[in-house]
Amino acid sequence: MRVVIQRVSSARVDVDGEITGKINRGFLILLGVSPEDNEDDIAYLAEKTVNLRIFEDDAGKMNLSLLDIAGEALVVSQFTLYADTRKGRRPGFSGAAAPDLAQQLYEKFCEELRVRGITVATGRFGAMMDVSLTNHGPVTIIIDSEQRLK
Repeated sequence: MRVVIQRVSSARVDVDGEITGKINRGFLILLGVSPEDNEDDIAYLAEKTVNLRIFEDDAGKMNLSLLDIAGEALVVSQFTLYADTRKGRRPGFSGAAAPDLAQQLYEKFCEELRVRGITVATGRFGAMMDVSLTNHGPVTIIIDSEQRLK
């Protein structure tokens, strides 16, 4: 499971001209799911995400987490995070989970963030979405559950 986390001052998702999710200060999270992912990956990434200290404290140091600032999260499904571009010019997506599994794990990830005290907004799974954000910093972090220390 992969997440791309962008520290934002605001973000929103529109589907067919309708706002489906909108947040103020917090994280825009693009979430990709692979066929091998499971609830351990969800727990790891949810815990890592809410405690990731990339917000500035009073001294200007990245020392505060999403929990510390009472930030929000906008979570958008993003199967293209598993694009394979090694061969040819058209990316392959065989490394991404099938839609039914991906949607199930996406929804569980969102719920895990909520259980940890985060207000979560979402896009619409499987839809063509327009994502708008103001990346504050800019700060963008990528976390892959396959690369965690065990």
